[in-house]
Amino acid sequence: MNAPDVAGLRFGDWMKAVQARTEDGLDAFLPPAATAPARLHEAMRYTTLGGGKRVRPLLAHAAGELFGADPDAVLRAACAVEMIHVYSLVHDDMPCMDDDALRRGKPTVHVAYDEATALLVGDALQAQAFETLAGAATVAPQRHVTMLRLLAQAAGSAGMCGGQAIDLDSVGFKLTLEQLERMHQLKTGAMLRVSIILGALAGRDLDANEYDALSAYARAIGLAFQVVDDVLDATEDSATLGKTAGKDAAANKPTYVSILGLEESRALAEQLRQQAHEALAPFGEQALRLRELADLIVQRKA
Repeated sequence: MNAPDVAGLRFGDWMKAVQARTEDGLDAFLPPAATAPARLHEAMRYTTLGGGKRVRPLLAHAAGELFGADPDAVLRAACAVEMIHVYSLVHDDMPCMDDDALRRGKPTVHVAYDEATALLVGDALQAQAFETLAGAATVAPQRHVTMLRLLAQAAGSAGMCGGQAIDLDSVGFKLTLEQLERMHQLKTGAMLRVSIILGALAGRDLDANEYDALSAYARAIGLAFQVVDDVLDATEDSATLGKTAGKDAAANKPTYVSILGLEESRALAEQLRQQAHEALAPFGEQALRLRELADLIVQRKA
């Protein structure tokens, strides 16, 4: 799959080019809808294609550009993390979790199809993610194994799934700010962080200083993403968000807004944006795209 020349593009144009390349990659890596079992494959494509901000693929591509990644390898990493992310949304929306009917502006999978299909869609997307990343043939074998292991860790009980478990256990309880941060470092931050690290590793090995700098950046934007999510959930409507607004408050879930209030939450998001910029200082101007993405995460309206 030919990669577009994105050097020198303005940020908005770069984003559109990466989003379009990600869409093409997902379309190519997902099983065709007509292939048996057709209904499952149709549902996988229904929920994955044609929607979402693609924040994780954008982060993977930005890190890949910083470290000279092979275009096919970084595309596979970007699509793999997006498949894991979409699978998590499908499962989160099911009646046994958040029981939501709207996602990315259209009916959730269990509504458009049924609960059993939604469960299988999530399972299949998780498996497809690893198959997709495993196909990155240009990456050195040992680094390739590391990438697969990091994705597994970020998606599992030490990452996203663990954060979701804590979230479910926290309904109706008052968490401290430190406890809330820990939950979201796992639930949201782990997959954002691995997007960046996989994008970089698609290019070359990282030394300790580079790894630490990217991790510090990822920690800041991971928390900022959730803080802004909580602010938007409290201030925007469902049509703007493309999902049901106000669900966290209705479910009595702890959020940054419920602990800090709106203005302090907004101030925290801005503080985290500055921390993200500072973490990228060792990379100089070459990390421009990652800086722009930190700004996007904090300043977004949906």
